[in-house]
Amino acid sequence: MPPHLLASSTLPDAVRRFCTDIIHATHESAIAYKINFAFFEALGREGHAVMENVLAAMPSDVLTIADAKRGDIGNSAGFYARSAFETLDFDSITVSPYMGRDSVDPFLAYEGTCAFMLVRTSNPGSNDFQQLQVDGKPLYHRVAQKVSIWGKQSPGEAGFVVGATDARDLEALRATFPDTPFLIPGVGAQGGSASDVMAAAGSGPVLINSSRGVIYASGGEDFAAAAAAAAERTRQALDV
Repeated sequence: MPPHLLASSTLPDAVRRFCTDIIHATHESAIAYKINFAFFEALGREGHAVMENVLAAMPSDVLTIADAKRGDIGNSAGFYARSAFETLDFDSITVSPYMGRDSVDPFLAYEGTCAFMLVRTSNPGSNDFQQLQVDGKPLYHRVAQKVSIWGKQSPGEAGFVVGATDARDLEALRATFPDTPFLIPGVGAQGGSASDVMAAAGSGPVLINSSRGVIYASGGEDFAAAAAAAAERTRQALDV
């Protein structure tokens, strides 16, 4: 966080100002914004109000992604989905499908929305489970197959979260699932190459996410202008 924001206001107000200024500065380059719930929940009881303020600042022509990585069963999953799609009116959400179909169905029940399932992630520990072989194929590919089937049988759309740090796995998934929406984190600060990602993602629908490389482009009073420049550079790099 830029020190001048923290020096002149409370932490919740500084976060609100920081996020809204970033949105206004980067709007010309961004088609979507991803709200990471953890950073707002860490603010305590004021965090939810700050998140609502940030959502209210979104332009009407962008997509909103609830980066909550939900994954629970029964009533819990239903209320998580209701919170994201009805109370907060997000367009999409990230979901962990590890607990199986009954933990995913509530997020696929909303027509006109998308649930991005964690399939092949970009974090260092992803290979602990995702690359385990299941009947000759890695587990992440088996998960993708199941998610694709669930999506075709539901009102909402099912997408994949596929990290940018392994272009080969991204390319393999796109070859098998040419029309599935991919949410691709990892470009920029995590080391993913924009040109490699776009080549691997093919012509299917993709949302490319760059977070830290944009919002932390500067820690000074020029943070919003620096974010705007970083976002535009990223957009141009992806325009291949």
